Order: sequence, then structure tokens, then C-alpha cells
Amino acid sequence: MIYLDNAATTRVCPEAAKAALAAMTEGFGNPSSTHAPGRAARTALRNARADVAAAIGARPEELFFTSGGTEGDNWALRSGAALMARRGRHIVSSAVEHDAVRKSLDLLEKDGFEVTRLRPGPDSAVSPEAVRSALREDTVLVSLMLVNNETGAVTDVAGIARELKAAKSQALLHTDAVQGFLKVPCTAKGLGADMITLSGHKIHAPKGVGALYVRSGLRLPALIAGGGQEEGKRSGTENMPGILAFAAAVNAARADRSAPERMAALRERILSTLRERLPELLVNGGGAPHILSLSLPGYRAETILNLLDSWDVCVSMGSACKRGARSHVLDAMGLPPRVVDGTIRVSLCRFTTEADADGFCDALVRAKETLYPKL
Repeated sequence: MIYLDNAATTRVCPEAAKAALAAMTEGFGNPSSTHAPGRAARTALRNARADVAAAIGARPEELFFTSGGTEGDNWALRSGAALMARRGRHIVSSAVEHDAVRKSLDLLEKDGFEVTRLRPGPDSAVSPEAVRSALREDTVLVSLMLVNNETGAVTDVAGIARELKAAKSQALLHTDAVQGFLKVPCTAKGLGADMITLSGHKIHAPKGVGALYVRSGLRLPALIAGGGQEEGKRSGTENMPGILAFAAAVNAARADRSAPERMAALRERILSTLRERLPELLVNGGGAPHILSLSLPGYRAETILNLLDSWDVCVSMGSACKRGARSHVLDAMGLPPRVVDGTIRVSLCRFTTEADADGFCDALVRAKETLYPKL
């Protein structure tokens, strides 16, 4: 099988799988318990928090474990807006955000907030200048993703932070860094964000675990009430197998320092090959080393994907959360329907090989020739 849908999810790496199994079968204590197994689990939890926090240059006390990117986005937006509601009720975001952000914004609008959804540029990113122009005195929250999950476009979050500072804006800055974490430069200080969403299953940890960075001093209200875990910020018994696997995957990825460069080289290898063999090919946006949005205008992406799937070649039409629905990202970019409907997403990981890249290119050319022999 050639698996190139890593923006949807990645296979769990051996280090993460080993850590999860050990947490389930050996170190299975509850971190809130006071006996020896509980104390051992509490120590393991503390170490895992320190490891993940170090990966984004944060202090351990600024990192809170979640069930994944969707929860982190919901928490950041809904609690961030609630925290700032007395100061204003205007939010700036974009038309190309993940549904976890888009639908959180929809809920906030029903609660009386006003949301400005900026249109992206041709690369599907939103510029700092566009954000600056949208700011108002009552703007209290800005949320823009670091790497677009469909096109790979990289947003200049650090530039946006500088614009907020220059404008003396009171707004909190949140970024969904799920697709950018450990693939593009991503540190709390470098980005200048108040809140950063992370997810485990995009970096070879299991599904169901993630984290939210919350800047020290920001009293973000809890989204989940209960027993007071995560310093009262996110109640519920900690998902120790997931958390320890997340930390193990982070450490393994950080040790593999050349992975982003390898992915970027494979991305260019695919592009170079397909541009020669399929001259009608278009590229939508781009920038991150691991995501390619490719279009064969006039062709049906769904038909091509089904044929590739029958040959054990796994790619997608866009976000897995869309379940085959039309891409709001490509529509927001203003692309014509024939380009949108002919688009597939190819996404790499640190385990992708040249053989995978070449095999995909051969399969795509073969699919085109099989389905559209006269075009």
C-alpha cells in the first residue's frame, strides 16, 4: 500500500505504540491517586508535559492535554471569547479555517459575537496586512491556522502577532497549528500567539490526544468541568496511554531533524514528475513541506480516487472531516468549479519514501489514461 493521506492521520510510530502499551499494562495508575502506582503515573504525566511543551518552547505549566485538535480549537475560541466578552465582541478569522474553528465561530455568532472571515490570497493564506485592516477597537480575538490542512499554505502568524502589537490591539491571538507542528517552525515565542492548538495523530501518535498551549497569565476559562485535572482547566481522568504516546512521538520526531527537508524534497519530486507527465496539472496554494493540493481540471477527483484506492494508493480530496463534501477552502480561493472538482490532496510524513512518491505518480498517470484515454 502507498499511503499518502497523512494530513488526515498518520500511522502510530513504534515509540508511541510502545509507550501506550506500557501505560495500559504496566504504569496504569491514576495520576490523581496517592499510592505508589498513582505517584508513578503522576511523574510520567509531568515528564510527558515537559517533553511536549519543550517542542514548542513553552513552559510545562502552559501546556494542557486535550482529546485532540477539535477540542483545543473549541476551547481556545469559545473560552477565549467568553473571557474577553466585556471588552468587545468582534472576532477576526478566515474563510479557510478547519471546521473545528468555523463551527465554533458559528456558535459564537449565535451568542452575539460578530465574526469577520477574511478571504485568503491566491496561496490560500491570509496576510498580516489583511488582519491589520480588519481590526477594530472591539476586536477581542483573532484565530488563523498556521498551515492550511487542504493546501499546505503557511500563514505568517508571527507577522500577525506583530501587527496586533503595532496596532495596540487587545485581541487574543489563537492559531490552529495541528498541521504545522514539527513540520514548519512552530514555537510559542516565535509565533507570538496566546493560544496554540496541537494534535497527536498528525505526528504519529494515536488518535484522541492533543494539547493546547495557553500563554502564562492568560486566565482561560475551563471548557470541561469536573474533578479539577489539568490544574482545573480540563477536568477528566487523564488519557495516560495517549498522553505518553504523544510525548514519545514528539521526542521521536524531534530526534529526526531532517524529516521536514526530506518531505519537502519528496514533494518537489512529485511535482517535477507530474508536471512533465501531466502538463495540465495545477497546484493549489502550497508552502508546507508535506501537503500538495493537485488539480486535473475537468476531471472528477472522486472517480480518480476510487480507482487509486482499488490499486492500494491512498490519497484524498481534501480534509477528512469533509467526508467527500466540496472544499470550502478551494471555493474561498475563488477557484473555478472544474478546478475544485478535479482536486486531490497528497500528504507526506517522515516515513514516506521515494518509492511511495514514484509509485503514486505512476498510479495517477495510469488512472488518468485509464479513465480519460482521449483527453
